[in-house]
Amino acid sequence: MTGTTLPGPVGGERRKHARSGDRIYRSSFFLLASTVVTAGLSFVFWVVVARFYSPAQVGLATSLISATSLLATLSLLGLNNTLVRFPAGREARNAQISQALVLVAGVGCLAGAVYLVGLPWYGAKLGFVRDDWPSAIAFTGFCGCAAMSMLVRSVFTGARIPEYNVLIDGLTQGVAKVAIPAALTGMGVFGIVASAGVGYAATVVVALLVLRHRLGLRIDLRTRGTRLREKFRFSVASHASNLINLAPVLATPLIVLHHRGAAEVGYYFVAFQIAAMLNAVSTAVGEAVFAEVSHQESRFRELMLRSARIIAVVQVPAAASVAVGGGLLLRMFGAEYAVHARSLLIVLAIAALPVSLNTWACFALKLSQRMWQLITANTVMAALSIGLSSVWADRGLVWVGFAWAIGNLVAGVFATASLLSTRTTGRPTSATGLPAPSAGSDVPPPSPSGVSAASHQVAPRLPGTRSERSSL
Repeated sequence: MTGTTLPGPVGGERRKHARSGDRIYRSSFFLLASTVVTAGLSFVFWVVVARFYSPAQVGLATSLISATSLLATLSLLGLNNTLVRFPAGREARNAQISQALVLVAGVGCLAGAVYLVGLPWYGAKLGFVRDDWPSAIAFTGFCGCAAMSMLVRSVFTGARIPEYNVLIDGLTQGVAKVAIPAALTGMGVFGIVASAGVGYAATVVVALLVLRHRLGLRIDLRTRGTRLREKFRFSVASHASNLINLAPVLATPLIVLHHRGAAEVGYYFVAFQIAAMLNAVSTAVGEAVFAEVSHQESRFRELMLRSARIIAVVQVPAAASVAVGGGLLLRMFGAEYAVHARSLLIVLAIAALPVSLNTWACFALKLSQRMWQLITANTVMAALSIGLSSVWADRGLVWVGFAWAIGNLVAGVFATASLLSTRTTGRPTSATGLPAPSAGSDVPPPSPSGVSAASHQVAPRLPGTRSERSSL
């Protein structure tokens, strides 16, 4: 009896699939490297700042810089996800990117201005920025630049050249920030803020130059074919989901401050920042597979399973290493951190596993455009994390860690169950594992061969030379 061979990709198709799989490893590596470089240079920045400015000045500056980051995040309007998930065709790609950058920059500046107007109600000690017109104008500009720098990261990710994020979002921004503080000491508190703002501005300038020469980007404000208006609901829903996901990060330190005091906030902050580097693994892999599936929707199931394996292989030993050796990391900040934050860090390290499950499943929901389930999952995570932290904080910091872990675990299970229910609900699914397009959707149905027709057109021809495009 002769053996038979199961059908599968052959020749160029097999090589194409192999390259696609390799892209996830490659993109994940560069996105994680960008996060590490950014975090490392930010640490150096604050060390330099601490040598040239007083603790009181540093404290006020951190409030303004944190506000800048938050306002920039709010100003993205979900366009960072839309540019990756729904890239416009070759003729409209310039216009899509140009309009997104202009819109985000404008909203960022407006958000900065509104923030300054309201300072008397929630930040009276920061009023010196609003009272000095050059500082006020500079601050609003920094908010716009910060928003643009965040959006550019998605442009490079969507074009599947994330290595530029290491160069621009990591090195350019970090080096520019580190080089400036000593020269601006005469500006007082705003010298620190201006140092961070110069980093954002440098990122935008270098990014635009790279986009011009690498992808052939030209400013184009025509609206036809950009898909921004057609995908407005997706942008809004993904943005709402991101903001809800951010809520526990903003609220928990305030809960700890109210129940435990200022010193405990410091211990919590340091432990959470270490754990955040663990959580960056699943985020980087999620962003990589988000871009890859957006270009090859027919391979949704295969690429999602591949990304899950990557997360498991990296996340489990990394979490175990931090749980076991976290005390050494904490001692770098002082002996008191090793005493008071050690147990919390162990819990947060273990919690990186449910965080990775939640992150992975939410990226899958976003890819399949199951936006209500995505928003619900993040709402569950935020409600449980914040609610349980409020109830348990009096018991100790470790219970705040438990609240974070439980919130992500329940949300991750819910999001995964929502994905699996795709095949059990009345709504049919396509061969990709994605829900079949609903009426009015611009996503074509799968072809009889089982390969989505969209897979032949979702990878747009980006502007630039033929040799440049072939490398993407």
